[in-house]
Amino acid sequence: MAEQDQRISEVVKREQARLRNFIRRRVPDPADVEDIVQEVFYELVQANRLLMPIDHVTGWLFRVARNRITDLFRKQKPETFSDASVENEEGELLQIEDLLPSPDAGPEALYIRRVLLDELELALDELPNDQPMSQREVFIAHELEGRSFKELSAESGVNINTLLARKRYAVLHLRERLQSIHDDFFE
Repeated sequence: MAEQDQRISEVVKREQARLRNFIRRRVPDPADVEDIVQEVFYELVQANRLLMPIDHVTGWLFRVARNRITDLFRKQKPETFSDASVENEEGELLQIEDLLPSPDAGPEALYIRRVLLDELELALDELPNDQPMSQREVFIAHELEGRSFKELSAESGVNINTLLARKRYAVLHLRERLQSIHDDFFE
């Protein structure tokens, strides 16, 4: 048993840096990278204890890492509209929630804030998302992520004029959809 533990320890020392770099290139969050590295080596120890035959340890480690990365992206919750940020005139990055009534301003402001965020998310979800660079994707990429139409066009292969039209339709839909909320709270 001590010999097997020694071999596992050698594999961990030898492959840890390569495996971490492999995962880091695919996973943006450093905490998730470390979690996946630990999970992969934990599985190696478990496989060794269960006497599972592993022909090519390095290949096995990277295959397990790839599977863990896939699992991570499958279970990740998509970013909500309330988590996005915008840039003001001075170049400061503001969260959408900074533009809404303060939650400390009392229960009425807290209620208005929650309703507005929920309605914004619902309105965005109503936008078509059935083609490459759909209205929803274009609006989010341009307005919330601050990406240029030129960049989006180069990335997706969709004509800039088409992207502009899709964003325009998205804005028109959002205005119409959110007008009643605006009228209810701000008049």
